[in-house]
Amino acid sequence: MSVSRDNLLAWINKLQEVYAANKEYLTQLDSAIGDADHGINMNRGFTAAKDALNAALPDQADAVLKTVAMTLIKTVGGASGPLYGTFFMRASAAIAGKSQLEPADVVEMFDAGVQGILQRGKAQLEDKTMVDAWLPALDAMKSALNSSSDLKSILKAGAAAAEQGMKNTIPLQAKKGRASYLGERSIGHQDPGATSTHLMLQAAANLWG
Repeated sequence: MSVSRDNLLAWINKLQEVYAANKEYLTQLDSAIGDADHGINMNRGFTAAKDALNAALPDQADAVLKTVAMTLIKTVGGASGPLYGTFFMRASAAIAGKSQLEPADVVEMFDAGVQGILQRGKAQLEDKTMVDAWLPALDAMKSALNSSSDLKSILKAGAAAAEQGMKNTIPLQAKKGRASYLGERSIGHQDPGATSTHLMLQAAANLWG
């Protein structure tokens, strides 16, 4: 399967549904180690992104992601707005000029987005952030791409690795962001950013392939 502009639009619409459905869950996770607003912010951001796309439907695939990026940066507070905004902006640049994304293009899209998150947030693996879900997912997708051209398999591998990375944040002590202020009290809580990352990749795996 290749991914078109319409497939990207369907993904953003699904993300709006997913974050609306998980708003309370993400906010509950964030209440333990953050500002108790991650679910609220993700729901607000992707609802605004969906509305922006409906108001002015982009012609090109990369323009879909750029619209999402700009909307998230404008409407989402905290760290997640700039980080996810950067993710979608870099992802947009990676697919510029392409109308149909082959599996390698999709992996490149995610790779570019994750590199943007790393540069913007300066987080490393085991800092207890969304990076703990993104980096294992990216490695899994690259490995799957090397052994298979099936997009469904690639995305399922990425989503599974993100889920494990999300769970792996529970015993970690936070080293970045608001959660780091808690010191050892951050141990024992699942990171909300890693959780929203898993939800994002799971939505792609469910839709594409």
